[in-house]
Amino acid sequence: MFFKLRSILPLAMIAMLAISCNEYQKVLKNEDVKAKYDLAEKYYEEKDYKRANRLFEQIAPKYVGKPQGERVLFFLADTYFQIKNYNFAGYQFERFLKSYPKSDKAAEASFLGAKSYYMLSPRYSLDQTDTDKALVKLQNFINSYPESEFMPEANTMARELTTKKEKKAFEIAKQFTKLGNSYILDYSISAVAALDNFVSDYPGTIFREEAFYLKLVATANLALNSTENRKQERLETAETAYKNLLKYYPQTSFLKKADDLYEEINEQLAEFKAQEITSK
Repeated sequence: MFFKLRSILPLAMIAMLAISCNEYQKVLKNEDVKAKYDLAEKYYEEKDYKRANRLFEQIAPKYVGKPQGERVLFFLADTYFQIKNYNFAGYQFERFLKSYPKSDKAAEASFLGAKSYYMLSPRYSLDQTDTDKALVKLQNFINSYPESEFMPEANTMARELTTKKEKKAFEIAKQFTKLGNSYILDYSISAVAALDNFVSDYPGTIFREEAFYLKLVATANLALNSTENRKQERLETAETAYKNLLKYYPQTSFLKKADDLYEEINEQLAEFKAQEITSK
């Protein structure tokens, strides 16, 4: 008996699935908007978001301006989010907020719209257009709904995206610094400018200490490989970079490397000072 039951159950499940599919296909092709609405809600409640999405997509235009329109448009946006179609989800949540700015679901829609762009944000080395969009949307949400239950997650996402943007800018400056080791002075000049901009744009960055050290490296490369008429001025700039690193990070993890560079800088500065004394 037990074995017979085991063989019957899969057949029953297949039969139920077939009935469900037939119902879905029948309603999908039907012109009855109410039938589509009821089935779409049923699928939504069952977390069958793909089918629900298809039905909500069909009926959404029919409910514009009607009492159920708010509900339909939110569910449509959310089903896009649940099936991971984040481009459409972001657009539909924006549309929902424009249509129903005072909705009880406005905070959630604002958060999920921002999260849609967060999900589209690529790794730091790629174009960050969607990251910028996500940060704008998250900031709008944070400003508009400071008491929302979604605030902790929104803050976490904003910090993550900001760090990603910082890393992209930092890696560009870091690459210029590495290229400056090839004795091409233009790379060192670009590195110094990029590092100055980075520290100015991201004062609270986790990469700040390394940025100060890399500025020392870049200014040292520039100074040590300069022509004689520019060398002393650039050595003094490198000396300042060393002092700034130790001023802000006296226990820096780059201390040994920084000291080695400073020793070389100081030796050459001492030569210039000796020449000045001799010429007097």
